[in-house]
Amino acid sequence: MFNIVNKIIVLQQKFKSIKNFQYGKNNTNLYTYLYMSNLYQIYLISDATGETLDRIFIAIKAQFKNINYKIHTYSFTRTENQILKILETAENEKNSIILYSIVDSNLAKYLAKNSDIKKIPCFGVLGDLILSFSKLLNQKASHQPSGQYALDENYYRRIEAIQFTMNHDDGNLVKEIKESDIILLGVSRTSKTPTAIFLANKGLKTANIPLVTENSIPEILKRNPKVSCVIGLNTEPERLAEIRKNRMNSLRENTNRLYTDLEQIKKEVDMARNTFKKYKWPSIDVTRKSVEETAASAIKIYEIYKENA
Repeated sequence: MFNIVNKIIVLQQKFKSIKNFQYGKNNTNLYTYLYMSNLYQIYLISDATGETLDRIFIAIKAQFKNINYKIHTYSFTRTENQILKILETAENEKNSIILYSIVDSNLAKYLAKNSDIKKIPCFGVLGDLILSFSKLLNQKASHQPSGQYALDENYYRRIEAIQFTMNHDDGNLVKEIKESDIILLGVSRTSKTPTAIFLANKGLKTANIPLVTENSIPEILKRNPKVSCVIGLNTEPERLAEIRKNRMNSLRENTNRLYTDLEQIKKEVDMARNTFKKYKWPSIDVTRKSVEETAASAIKIYEIYKENA
């Protein structure tokens, strides 16, 4: 932003003799021009769904501040004609960058060669890795697109876990919770459901139970706290109050004031902490954690639980 403002000042000085160049609408147009000139066109080209590329780019852009970009996603790209059409579009744009995930080595080389001819930066994210693993494992890679989406045992286990998790959301079907791989326990708005769904996508059957008071804990967990991998989710009261207020505002609900009262929330959080300690359940502070980070911590706890089971 500072650099853009400097450019505007320099151009103002350079063209100050132009009568219409003044603060207001014209400066807005100039700012827009300078913004657009630094806009990167990111082309994500994949021979499958593009999920891998999308996640890789998210990780890349997180390392840079003030990057202005527009995403162009091309999934199931498996022919030279498709690639040529994409390159024609990219060539007509300024600041184009290509990231690709194509397991067919011939097609990947075709994309890289033609990108080089058109002087478009082009980066493959799998090719070198597949080649290196092929040498280390002394195996020839299959180079099969969408290989990670095979309808195998792992796929059906994941689908079963998702179905189980949806059926056991928010304290439903508690009589079956002993079938869970993981049980999430926490007060309202501590990301129990989104974390459970994320874990289910990893193939883990996950139930989640709202913790209102200690009496809301199913008897089966009180009798046998280690019947499954039980994990408590907790957060800072101030942050929880903010989240609950936003939730109530989105619902246009303002009658349940205790739900958003900071002092009441402090009591709930303390009760949750004491409950986790009483039953010796590990807990995760989700205050500044994303769902992905919370799930990663839960998986680590689950692995330790399985080792000690």
